[in-house]
Amino acid sequence: MPKHVQACKKLMNSKKSPSLVYWLGNSLYLNITNRCSNKCYFCIRRFKDGIGSFKLKLDREPSSNEVISELQNVINMKNWSEIVFCGFGEPMERLDCILEICRWIRRYYGKVTSVRIDTNGHGFLLNRGREVVKELEEAGVDKISVSLNAHDEETYRQVCRPAFDDAFESILEFIEKAKEVLTVEITAVTIPEVDMEKVMEIARKMGVKFRARRYISCFW
Repeated sequence: MPKHVQACKKLMNSKKSPSLVYWLGNSLYLNITNRCSNKCYFCIRRFKDGIGSFKLKLDREPSSNEVISELQNVINMKNWSEIVFCGFGEPMERLDCILEICRWIRRYYGKVTSVRIDTNGHGFLLNRGREVVKELEEAGVDKISVSLNAHDEETYRQVCRPAFDDAFESILEFIEKAKEVLTVEITAVTIPEVDMEKVMEIARKMGVKFRARRYISCFW
């Protein structure tokens, strides 16, 4: 394990209650799980309890109704540009929860312009036998941001340490399926192991957008 990660893990954060809903700028985020099928060495949750003033490490997984209840308290605070399923875990670990909450959003808050999922792309592996993309589209999801974080399978295994042997290829398959009906972007964190030019080329060949994400160090 890199020395900077070991040091970061020693840092302590406040003991405030975990947030199921939090916000950054004009985006409203939903923190529905801390489970993840990756163990990325660079993941911020390895050395932080949250982001900004929000604690995102959950004591337990909330029900859909609990998330909706907290969402109701803040959804009218401003005209949010988007609602994003993104917390300290992989949202696709809880597909049914996503679908239920998204249907509620679309039913009662049609003014929300976009519902996005930030995902590691393991949707097919975590929900085998289901028509994941179709279910997301029908529930009202319109954007997917996939954290590829590698330019090939070997690098992916090295930096993301997935629970599945065939994860990298499955992610590419997920992107191909999703782009048919949803707006899709590929992202990658700017870490030394990743050749960003090659990730950009993958995105170009697949016909989706690319966005580089700055590596967030714990030392600030």
